[in-house]
Amino acid sequence: MNGQTLRRDFLTRSIAIAASALAATPEAALAAGEVKRRGGTRIRIGLNSYSFNRPLMAGEMTLDDVIDYCAAHDIDGVDLTGYYFKGNPKVPSDDYIYSLKKKAYVNGVSISGTGVRNDFTLSDAASRRSQVDLVKDWIVVGEKLGASFIRVFSGPKIPDGSSFDKVLEYMIPAFQECAEYGKQHGVIIGLQHHDDYLKTAEQTIRVVKAVNSEWFNVVLDVGSVRQGDPYEEIEKLLPYACTWQIKETVYFGGKATPIDLAKIRAIIDKVGYRGFLPFEALGQGDPKVVVTAFLDKVRKAMA
Repeated sequence: MNGQTLRRDFLTRSIAIAASALAATPEAALAAGEVKRRGGTRIRIGLNSYSFNRPLMAGEMTLDDVIDYCAAHDIDGVDLTGYYFKGNPKVPSDDYIYSLKKKAYVNGVSISGTGVRNDFTLSDAASRRSQVDLVKDWIVVGEKLGASFIRVFSGPKIPDGSSFDKVLEYMIPAFQECAEYGKQHGVIIGLQHHDDYLKTAEQTIRVVKAVNSEWFNVVLDVGSVRQGDPYEEIEKLLPYACTWQIKETVYFGGKATPIDLAKIRAIIDKVGYRGFLPFEALGQGDPKVVVTAFLDKVRKAMA
């Protein structure tokens, strides 16, 4: 039996387990892969540091400044994206990690998560191995920060000459390895669908069910569901979400449209969600002005 056949058999078993492990009733089958939490709604506003991408990349701000911004504006949590740590993608020193952790704590800001830009669509096994190791390295960083999740990606696209299902054959085992490592370190693996390899709620949920781990959930990116009605896609994804990316726009037919935050709140109230609701603002102008304006809208809608 060759390696390709083995991978396909593994994938088939993974998907079968996810689809049928709880299939004694239709309700149980539907619930496979969903986040287990109490019903109802309790929202804590968070900030994704990518909101300050321009000044952070230009060296005009640091992650310390992002924490100060959150403290000054009474934002509950912050996602300290890994891109802004010096030396990224190499892990930062423990001294720096712990200084950020302390600064956040004494200012009443929770470090809800961090993120890494990985690519699990790579067909080359050695290259993919390095990407798994990258995620593992940053899981440890997340643990040291006291973060509850690490954002990861699937990858930019289906490689030329390949297919969605063929990529799944090696992507699912990679995510399963990361989820098990996350479990060992108390860090949830949050898959951010990004209108990349994963374009729909159905595709994203398929991956979550195939990985079949309570330590593998969805980062619900409202700006990256661009096929069909985005609000219907968001509602489908919410039961699998451990956190969010609330953005200024959603997409209808490929056209950016200002987000209807009242609809987002109605979906949350209907489906239920407890936890952080990080937002990301990238509009034109002074980033602090743009971020503060969007924060006010999010806060009002989620009050």
